[in-house]
Amino acid sequence: MADPVPPPSDPWSAISPTDTLFILLCTVLCWPIIPAVGLGYSGYSTRKSGLASFYPALLAISVCSIQWWLVGYSLAYSEGSSVIGDLRYAAHRGVLMEAVGTIPALLFSQFQLVFEATVCAIAVGGACERGRLLPLVPFIFLWSTFIYCPLAHMVWAENGFLAQLGALDFAGGTPVHICSGATATALSLYLSHPLPHRFSRSRRSSTRTPSHITLHRPHNTLSQLLALLIIWGSWLAFDAGTTLSLNFKSVSALATTNLCAAAGASTWAAITYIETRKWSLDSTFLGAISGLVLITPSAGFIDLTTSFFFGVAGALICRQALRFKSTDFARRIKWVDCGDTFATHCVGGFVGTIATGLFARKEVAAYDGVTEIDGGVFFDGNVRQLWVQIVEALIGFLWAFVLSYVFIAVIDCVPELEVLATDEDIVAGMDESQMGESLYEAQWAGEEDYHPFGKGNVSLD
Repeated sequence: MADPVPPPSDPWSAISPTDTLFILLCTVLCWPIIPAVGLGYSGYSTRKSGLASFYPALLAISVCSIQWWLVGYSLAYSEGSSVIGDLRYAAHRGVLMEAVGTIPALLFSQFQLVFEATVCAIAVGGACERGRLLPLVPFIFLWSTFIYCPLAHMVWAENGFLAQLGALDFAGGTPVHICSGATATALSLYLSHPLPHRFSRSRRSSTRTPSHITLHRPHNTLSQLLALLIIWGSWLAFDAGTTLSLNFKSVSALATTNLCAAAGASTWAAITYIETRKWSLDSTFLGAISGLVLITPSAGFIDLTTSFFFGVAGALICRQALRFKSTDFARRIKWVDCGDTFATHCVGGFVGTIATGLFARKEVAAYDGVTEIDGGVFFDGNVRQLWVQIVEALIGFLWAFVLSYVFIAVIDCVPELEVLATDEDIVAGMDESQMGESLYEAQWAGEEDYHPFGKGNVSLD
């Protein structure tokens, strides 16, 4: 006897086991990118702040997971208004019984959760080496709810303002990179320039001095290496999985992402070699990241050849942007770009989002057999798309930067939630004051003479 055919009203009748398995694998493969971002920040930090620079990524995973289950998914992907969703799916009510395309809605939710947590991990890195960890907990919840979720809704929800405007953003040029770069910049600038004394507890404190941090090289190359390997691989799953089904567009997105990252890594590393006659892991890391950033909004809209030139351009532009932090002007305005987030994610996000409007192609977008777009300027003559992309990028930056600065300033006014660490803690290293643990010798303070057998005094019955 044949299995009964489910009624058309049953959402599970639309579920494809192949697509579900594909997105499930992409979700699992993408998850390591969150702690890998922490590894990257840890590698860039001084050795006495390495663990404290990694830990915000774990806070991002934890707080974002709770926020996403409670209200985040609903605010990002329920109908609501053109700016933010409603609370229809609060606490994931009814999500299990619905489908998104050919996959379960719950799986779609978890895949998108990884996006939010990854963006958050990048964003809160702006507080590395100077910011206390406790204030990041309420900040992450506020950021996720009022910054990321509205941007995700505006760009990706069917009734979102920017989606209705016609913005092309395949996997997050604005909600991911411009948003994270703007937030990291806002955090860093606030730590350098808190509110006046009568409001800011950080400014009011006699033990805290908002100041510039002397530039230094990355202190843990192994952390950078591991971060690079994980982020590069996970990003392939990010962009391939964004199609939400296994089709030719998934393969195309994966291929363009890899080529763009390779072009960026090769370009940046080659320039460094020409200048110094030595190869540099740091240059390779930053070049790959710049390529991955540029391809994120365009992976589903451009071909392989275009993606190669995106990677080259991304490395050249982001490398030039990185020079700003070494200028005397940057020192005078107390500019601190921890992990080079502004130069890669913010600048790269702007360039990638705008370049998508120039080089997007109708035929590439249609590789999934469903998507229809008007294309970009050069291949399809759609000049309007360029202006739409500029509007999207500007809205994303201003939304994230302004609200991030406001949220961290409000938190800094709350007793016990001073954002800036004390001068003594910054000098000693954030591991000692924030963690009580370290990746280095401080972990074993007081146990220098430890011996597993009590210095040889072993007694056997």
